[in-house]
Amino acid sequence: MESISRLRAKLPDPMRRLADFAYNYWWSWTPDRVALFSAIDPGLWQCCRHNPVALLESVSHERLWQLAEDPHYLKRLYRLSHQLDCYLNEDNTWASRVAPMIPPEHPVAYFCIEFGIHESIPIYCGGLGVLAGGHLKSASDLGLPMVGIGLLYKQGYFRQWLNRSGWQEADYVDLDFSQLPMEKVCNEYGQPITVKVNIRQRLVKVQVWQIQVGRSVLYLLDTDLPENDAAARALTGRLYGGDLDTQMAQEVLLGIGGVRVLQALGIEPSIYHLNEVHAVFALLEIALQTREETGQSFEQIQALVRDLTVFTTHTPVPVGNVFSAELMTDFFAHYWPQLGLTREEFLALGARQPDQPWEPFSLVILALRLTRAANGVSRQHGHVSRQMWQALYPNRPVEAVPIGHITNGIHVRTWVAPLMADLYEDYLGRGWSTQLTNTELWNRVEEIPNEALWHRHSILKARLVAYTRDRVRQAREARGEADDDINAVGRLLDPQVLTIGFARRFSAYKRSDLIFRDLQRMSRILAHSKRPIQIILAGKAHPDDHQGKRIIQRLMEWSRHPDLRDRVAFIEDYDLYTTKLMVQGVDLWLNTCRRTFEASGTSGQKAALNGVLNLSVQSGWWCEGYQAGINGWEIGEALPDDRERQDAVDAESLYTLLERDIARLYYSRDRAGLSRGWLRMMKASIRTITPRFNTDRMVAEYVTQMYLPQPTEPPEPVLASVIA
Repeated sequence: MESISRLRAKLPDPMRRLADFAYNYWWSWTPDRVALFSAIDPGLWQCCRHNPVALLESVSHERLWQLAEDPHYLKRLYRLSHQLDCYLNEDNTWASRVAPMIPPEHPVAYFCIEFGIHESIPIYCGGLGVLAGGHLKSASDLGLPMVGIGLLYKQGYFRQWLNRSGWQEADYVDLDFSQLPMEKVCNEYGQPITVKVNIRQRLVKVQVWQIQVGRSVLYLLDTDLPENDAAARALTGRLYGGDLDTQMAQEVLLGIGGVRVLQALGIEPSIYHLNEVHAVFALLEIALQTREETGQSFEQIQALVRDLTVFTTHTPVPVGNVFSAELMTDFFAHYWPQLGLTREEFLALGARQPDQPWEPFSLVILALRLTRAANGVSRQHGHVSRQMWQALYPNRPVEAVPIGHITNGIHVRTWVAPLMADLYEDYLGRGWSTQLTNTELWNRVEEIPNEALWHRHSILKARLVAYTRDRVRQAREARGEADDDINAVGRLLDPQVLTIGFARRFSAYKRSDLIFRDLQRMSRILAHSKRPIQIILAGKAHPDDHQGKRIIQRLMEWSRHPDLRDRVAFIEDYDLYTTKLMVQGVDLWLNTCRRTFEASGTSGQKAALNGVLNLSVQSGWWCEGYQAGINGWEIGEALPDDRERQDAVDAESLYTLLERDIARLYYSRDRAGLSRGWLRMMKASIRTITPRFNTDRMVAEYVTQMYLPQPTEPPEPVLASVIA
């Protein structure tokens, strides 16, 4: 705990508990999260990208001593300190009662290639990482012992900026680990704990860092060590960066290295949870360690490996996640003899037909063969996955294929706007955030006065507009645009106008430009004299996805059109903070992905929590969440395989809904200036979506359906340990 001790020693004595908060991300989902660090120095807090360690290391001693003499700040700090202590020390938790067979000394080990905990630790790309972060947070809140295993990327994911032609450029900036809320893991003698992993016939040394996420601990593997050569040091350089060889090396590091790290830490998990296939080689290392302990053959220990492991797939397409037999040989020629396998036997583990080991090696097939349970991440995705992999189970009908589903959710306490949380406390009760799955509790949303809900939403919307203008102005200044274009930002967006939000990774299947398919018609819709609409967009394309980057470029071109320039805004360098402001501040959340291509999606769930309505195709979670005429709208209808016709039908449906239904409802106001119909749907959105689509429910289902040896029904309501 060297880093936290050093920071604690720097702080004035009355302020030293701030170090505990800085090194535990629990602060980021407490009701006081806005004020705890931002009150120290709001400007510096923004410059530090909301990094509490960097803030406390940078702020002046004079300012710290001012706060040390401020009784109001100290009372808040002491109250939060008491809450944190109670939270960390509580032992009568939901998980301790429901799953006592998963004790702290044998936690769940949760593997994922990315983790979206907070914007200050940018080792995430998008939905997969945010889901993983929410999983750790709800595990902590429910009292489920869990450790996360991931990689620590020196440059994280790239920083996005758009040049004057609107083309996405990528900047990679080294993270200063000493300024991040994490600590190097050391042994009792203060020496860093390390393991070694053979990657393509060379030994790579790996050190370990830890991040505290409430009661959960996230361990991150790092190869940037002087003892390693340049290629090995670069393995943990970038998230989703590099070629196929780099991808394979990172996955070997995560899977095999992750299991070895747990062994070095003396952690013997009750269950290993592989969140997506990137960590699938953990199964091989578990098998190897079991074989070394028991002396049994690989065939004999497969059942033991299955008993210890579960697998979640997020991939709704059968292609990808495959490697050639040649590449597998390059990486694992030293490994399969240790498992007691021949080359053919080893390659057969990932082949659709085990008697044809020359087929491409599928990571999903390996995961399905060597885990006891597998699941998709929505009801629709579970069905799609069973269809995709039925060939592995030739004697079973599709619905009997052993792949279930647990629908993704969001960590509500992270994503709810403080203004909305305060409103829920007033009308749902102080303990509302501890019983998120209680549908009767959420029915009380109907008791919230329309004026109060509209007023708070309007504040959040005005905040988003101000933030968007500021970010667009900064981007235009950085590009050296003309003064007239920079000054025009003052006219960009209007807090009184119906506002659509669209933010996600820019990829062809997400159809981010569908709304501008008919530019003339969309221009008329946006510029309607009585019922105008505006759009805020954000998101990144993968650096190698030129089609995705071209979509962004077209959106930027359209945003400069004279009829659109004040109605369309693009926020560069999308991150979790921008996400929060968007899902809390827009009126309508748009999703236009191709049907079945998105396994679940969760951004619309975050929006609904804050009273935002969804406008989406029937895909992923929306197939379960949508209630016609109640909580949002459905775009188009599914057609046989004809993408051009499908796009035309969906675009027509989108335009018609905006013109005929959505805009008319939004602008239908009473004498008080309120849209009663819109507010009715806002309340329905909150009431029908939040109690189902949250990570408390999700983690509870993983416990009862996947983690326990025998699936069970929850014997009691799902209750989180949120100390008031």
